[in-house]
Amino acid sequence: MAVKDSREVVIEASPEAILDVIADVESTPSWSPQYQSAEVLEAYDDGRPHKVKMKIKAAGLTDEQIVEYTWADNEVSWTLVKAGQLRSQDAKYTLTPDGDKTKLRFDLSIDLAVPLPGFVVKRTIKGAMETATDGLRKQVLKVNKG
Repeated sequence: MAVKDSREVVIEASPEAILDVIADVESTPSWSPQYQSAEVLEAYDDGRPHKVKMKIKAAGLTDEQIVEYTWADNEVSWTLVKAGQLRSQDAKYTLTPDGDKTKLRFDLSIDLAVPLPGFVVKRTIKGAMETATDGLRKQVLKVNKG
């Protein structure tokens, strides 16, 4: 059964600056504790990641995943291609410019292939959502300061 969640945060940066941080997937393990490693397998002509292999550790489980990114104006999403612990994963960042800030919405849907107690799943999703929003915000502000 798929678990879904969404979260919003305001980031004091342009959508372009935020998308640049998201596109730097190989740096994600430095600011996202769930990521052990991330490697771009295929890139689009503009250099943005298309297929990415990552090693994730969450809820006491380690999983290797391959995801496929889709980029649009002020939006990026990814879909699970292959994993050991998940049946499916779909995630999407939607960025709405607001003056010199950007409202960011993150939507996540995962379907676990392994049974876990509900409270463990909820705690894991909560941590993932916080990292995907607040953690991303901190990294964007850090990168923008240089």
